[in-house]
Amino acid sequence: MATINFGGVEEKVVTREEFPLEKAREVLSHETVAVIGYGVQGPGQALNQKDNGVNVIVGQRKNSKSWDKAVADGFVPGETLFEIEEALEKGTIICYLLSDAAQIELWPTVQKNLTPGKALYFSHGFGITFNEQTGIVPPKDVDVFLVAPKGSGTSLRRMFLQGRGLNSSYAIYQDATGKAKDRVVALGIAVGSGYLFETDFRKEVFSDLTGERGTLMGAIQGIFAAQYEVLRANGHSPSEAFNETVEELTQSLMPLVAENGMDWMYANCSTTAQRGALDWWKKFRDASKPVFEELYESVATGKESQRSIDSNSQTDYREKLNQELADLQQSEMWQAGKAVRSLRPENQNV
Repeated sequence: MATINFGGVEEKVVTREEFPLEKAREVLSHETVAVIGYGVQGPGQALNQKDNGVNVIVGQRKNSKSWDKAVADGFVPGETLFEIEEALEKGTIICYLLSDAAQIELWPTVQKNLTPGKALYFSHGFGITFNEQTGIVPPKDVDVFLVAPKGSGTSLRRMFLQGRGLNSSYAIYQDATGKAKDRVVALGIAVGSGYLFETDFRKEVFSDLTGERGTLMGAIQGIFAAQYEVLRANGHSPSEAFNETVEELTQSLMPLVAENGMDWMYANCSTTAQRGALDWWKKFRDASKPVFEELYESVATGKESQRSIDSNSQTDYREKLNQELADLQQSEMWQAGKAVRSLRPENQNV
């Protein structure tokens, strides 16, 4: 393992230099990796493994959109694409990449196919951590571990095709074979991780649920909406409000943060912007920290997981979700965004 200093805190990580792809292929050479589910993470992880020379098959319900997508992506029915139960039988490593609600529903079928020596792989600690709610309790004679890419399956695949890696966490819940460490790290490399940092199932799901509801999605939408609405209420046009709220952040400033950090981004802005940002960031921290503390408590006590299970298990869940997403899409801010994006040079017919 490599040791990296994170702001004075030393942390051990696994890099592709010390665990190269050739070693990952060797570890996985006698495995059949069955990717169950071809929705959010499934395509990126399956295709990256396939391109990296891993023996990967996909398990998906026949005559579904996801089945058709897997076929379009090059998986061959009867050879590398199977009905779920057949893939479970064939797989020595089961990549359980269904949604949390679907994992609960399918668990009895998965469980009966977890014969001794197999491995159960997750990309999220939800099912195991909240097993009193999910009922997901693996048998003791299989390895159980996770690799959680820090981004969407789409980003994982896109960065892989660009020759880059998306950083991932990994965790071992159960090492029945004595090979769990090599298996999980090999899979982490094979799915396209940049580097791997160690965690446990509980910490992974707590940080993940907090992040999704916080800065990654929930908080950022709330902040966008608040600033946009204040600008519009004070007479600014939709275009001006959107550009100052979203477009400049996503197209100009965040790439600078990704490149070298927030301090470097500040240093590459005007002195007026620097002064204002330095004066105001602590006010935003102090205002939002109590909300994050409330959010983390809700995650840690199982309230968020139970709400997700209850909501996502309803028969009309997809219909309600689509309505909420439509409301977001049809809001003035994101309609302005659609118009602004259409004006970017790459979207113009020149």
